[in-house]
This record gives sequence, structure tokens and C-alpha cells, in this order.
Amino acid sequence: MSSSTSWDSRSGADSLSAATRDLIRRDAAAIWHPFTQQSLWVEDEPIVVDRADGMAFWDTDGNRYLDGVSSLWVNVHGHNNPEINAAISAQLGRLDHTTFLGLTHEPGIELAEKLLATAPAGLSRVFYAGDGASAVEAAIKMAYQAQAQQGENRPYFAHVAQGYHGDTLGAVSVGGIDLFHETYRPILLDTLMVSSPGVLEPGQRRLNRAVEVLTELGELLERQGSQICAVVIEPLVQAAAGMLTHDVSFVQGVRSLCDEYNVLMICDEVATGVGRTGKMWAVDHAGITPDLMTCGKGLTGGYLPMSAVLTTEPVYEAFLGSAESGRTFFHGHSYTANPLCAAAAIANLDLMVANQTVANAAAVGRQIADEIRPLQAHPRVKEIRQIGTMTGIEVESVKDRTGFAICQAARSRGVWIRPLGDVVVLMPPLAMSPEEVTELTTAVTESIEEVLA
Repeated sequence: MSSSTSWDSRSGADSLSAATRDLIRRDAAAIWHPFTQQSLWVEDEPIVVDRADGMAFWDTDGNRYLDGVSSLWVNVHGHNNPEINAAISAQLGRLDHTTFLGLTHEPGIELAEKLLATAPAGLSRVFYAGDGASAVEAAIKMAYQAQAQQGENRPYFAHVAQGYHGDTLGAVSVGGIDLFHETYRPILLDTLMVSSPGVLEPGQRRLNRAVEVLTELGELLERQGSQICAVVIEPLVQAAAGMLTHDVSFVQGVRSLCDEYNVLMICDEVATGVGRTGKMWAVDHAGITPDLMTCGKGLTGGYLPMSAVLTTEPVYEAFLGSAESGRTFFHGHSYTANPLCAAAAIANLDLMVANQTVANAAAVGRQIADEIRPLQAHPRVKEIRQIGTMTGIEVESVKDRTGFAICQAARSRGVWIRPLGDVVVLMPPLAMSPEEVTELTTAVTESIEEVLA
């Protein structure tokens, strides 16, 4: 089959090649996929990806799919990028891996310098982790230990409903999505949660909602501020909750309240950072500097798992002392600052500067907004939420798994997207061309109209 063959020319498993059917059989016999109901895995006709290039990937039967969600929000410049490929290859021939415990290396140093050069003023130290959840986990532990080593007994974290910060226990503890988190409630940290700034009453403005939730947070801090170590938020977009957006004043207000009550502010930029919102960091929209900021996903351009926590000099200095002081941050993993990951990240950041990728991301966001605007008039489209490339189209439930049905319809048009419940998510690679954006929005619009008809 040619690379232009689309899924709609096939009729389910019977049209798959014998090789593809065998791969699906082997997968079903051996693998447990993340965030997947395995009883539906084969029934949902999984795609077996064979190769990828640019903004698309191909399955083992030659069908092309435009990558409308950046391979789960990570890809920046497209797949098989020659510059990032070359950087990884060159690093592989020099140093594959060494521990970061007691050793260092140039890629790790250079990447930290580049990250700090892009970061909000005041962030001065970089701690490497492996993925978004592990970065949040490190930030939580770092915040608690810093406060404790400054003589503060602050055992609680405050966070907002509908938050998602990863799947490790600490990260889950500061989350707030029942579907993902309720099962684990008995084994989670005891935390303090306020309402989501992105959940609006009918007709309510985001600014007014921000005031409401800031008032709630202020009252919590007034009561228990001396016990609260940090406030954890996703700035501007609660991504996994269905792209819930909130007013920039909420981020600014959290910063002010944290300052007032001597509470650390943790901004989780794993999803929102590295250009996704049309600025390098979501907090740049607010003009504030958090005490700790996590990043991941797009850090390596979508190539390799790597994340980081950026923090301030006061937080860093809280850990300084003698070898016997116990003030060391006893946290890390075997692959911390892996040189191959660091090389990919350096090449990614260099390309972002050279190609003005953040500005292109802002343009991509504007084009998506323009081209899906007619959907706002659809009687079964409940809301369109967007900041930068991060887009959620919430639809009415008209059948079982409506969001999934829309994504399957887009798949038949050669576009790969993935829903969050009945929210259709678009988050394309930041370097996507105008023509490819139109291919994406056309397929999504047609698919929504088809399923909601």
C-alpha cells in the first residue's frame, strides 16, 4: 500500500496485512498499555506505528497520519529532525551515559545554562529528572525539605481541583481528577485543595472565577498558611482536565498570596512549557517567577525522556551544609542528566531560537482558533478552550465514548488525535506549517460534524 492510503479504505482487522495482525496479536498477549482499558484494546483497532517523519507517522500497512497531538504533547520540530538526529548521534559516539552522582559532563552543564537563559528572572539552579511526574515529585520533596531546613514545620501542600501533575504518588497527591486519582486516595499525602479556576458557572467570566478561587485560597492560607509548604498549580491551562483555561490574574494572585504567607509557589510547566502557550513559559504571560518550576515533555523535542526542576537561589541555599548536616537533597535516579537526552534538548532549544519556534507556535494557535471558530455555533459543541497551541473542544455526549468516536473519524481522514473524555484535544508540533494546520483543523471539524450530526 502506498503512503497515501488512508484508514477509510480499510474495513477493520480483515483489511490489515498479516504482519500487522500478527504484531497486534503479539502486543495483546504481552503488553499492558498506559491509560488504556485493555479489554477494548484490540476492538479499538490500534495503530502499529512503523516510521515517522516531519509532522506525520505511518503505520505498518503504509497509512499516513498527521500527528495532531505531538505524540502526546512532546514533539516540537516534527519527527526525524536532522539536526536533533545529528546531535544525538554525535553524542553517542562520545559519551552514552555516566552517573551524575559525583560526576558531571558538558551536555548537562550546557543544557542547564540554556534553560536558565530562557527562564523567568530569579530561577538560577537546575535539577534534572526523568519525566514530568518525577520532576513534580522532586519539586515537592525539594520544597518540603527547604522549608524544614529553614526551621519551618509545614507538612501540607495546597493545590487546585482538576489538577494533574503525573502518576507517582506525590504527584497524584497534589492532583485533583477523580477519574485518575480517587482509586489511590487511601495511600496519598494529606493535602489541601481549593476549587479549579478553570471550572466556570454558566455565563461566568474567567476573571471573576479567578477572583473567587483566589479568595478561597486566601482564606485557606489565612487559616493554615503556617502549615502549608507550597501551592502547586498548572499555570494558565489544566491540560489533562480537558484543557481548562484560567485568567492570567489567577497566576499573578497565587504569586502574591504565596509571598504574603511565606509559602513556596510550584508551577508545573511540564505540559504548558517550552513554547506550548505561545510563549516559552506559561508564567511569562503573567510576568511572575515561581519558586520552583518543572518542565519536561517538549524539552528534548519529543525524542527522549528528560525533565527538570528550575529553582531559586534561596531554595538551593537551604540545602547547603557540611557532609554531616543531613541537608543534602537525597533524591535522583540512575539516568539523571543522561548525555544523549541532554544533547537532544540542547539541539531542540537551539533550533527553537534559530527557527523562531515560539513565535510560530503562537501563529499556529491563532490559525487553529480562526479555523475552528465556526464550530462555536454548533449546537452540540459546548465550549472551545485554547491558549497557544493547547486546544480543547468540549462536545455533548451523543453516544458511548463520543470523544473517542470523533478521534476515530479523524483517523479515517488521516489525522491522529486523542480525546480527554468528550474533549477533543489538539496540540500539534510547534513547527507545523500553515498547510498542515489546515489539514488538521479540516479533519477535526469534519469529524465533529459527522459524529454530532
